[in-house]
Amino acid sequence: MFYDRESFRRIYDLHWKNVFGICYHQTQDAVVAEEIVQEIFCSLWERRESLEIEGPLENYLARAAKFKLIDYYRRKAKAPIHTDSAAALPCYSSENCTENDVLYHALSDKVGNLVDQLPCQCRMVYKMSREKGLTTKEIAADLLISEKTVKNHLTKALSFLKSELKEYQ
Repeated sequence: MFYDRESFRRIYDLHWKNVFGICYHQTQDAVVAEEIVQEIFCSLWERRESLEIEGPLENYLARAAKFKLIDYYRRKAKAPIHTDSAAALPCYSSENCTENDVLYHALSDKVGNLVDQLPCQCRMVYKMSREKGLTTKEIAADLLISEKTVKNHLTKALSFLKSELKEYQ
C-alpha cells in the first residue's frame, strides 16, 4: 500500500479532511478531532508494513475514526469521576493550595514535554496506558502488537521519565 513517506503523505493529504470531518461532527471540538486524526494516521504509519486493509482505504479510516471516538467518549465518561475525587480532597490553607497547584502544573508540563520526546509508538502506548487507562491487553489489541511489546514500551517510557525527573524526587 505505502511504504515510503511520499506515498503516505499523498494518502494523508487525500483523506485527512474526511477523517477530521467525521471526528469533528461527533465531538464538536476541533482540537479533539485533530488529536484523533493524528492518532489514526500515526498508528497507520507505525503499522504500515504489517497492516492489511481489505476494501477501500476510506472505509478503513472511517471505521478507525469510529473506534477512536468510542475510546474518546469512554475516557470522557471516566474523567468526571477522577475530577470529583480530586475536588473532594481537603485543602488546609489557600497558600499551600496555590503553591501546590503551581508545582503540580510545572511538573505536569515537564512530564508532557518528556512524553512528547518519546518515539511515536512508545508515546502512544504510554498515553493509552496512563491517560486513557487502557490495559496492556487492550493496547496490544488496538495497536496490533504483542502484550510483551506493550510492556517493553511502557518500561522504556517509565525508565526515561524516571531518569529525567530525578530532580522532583
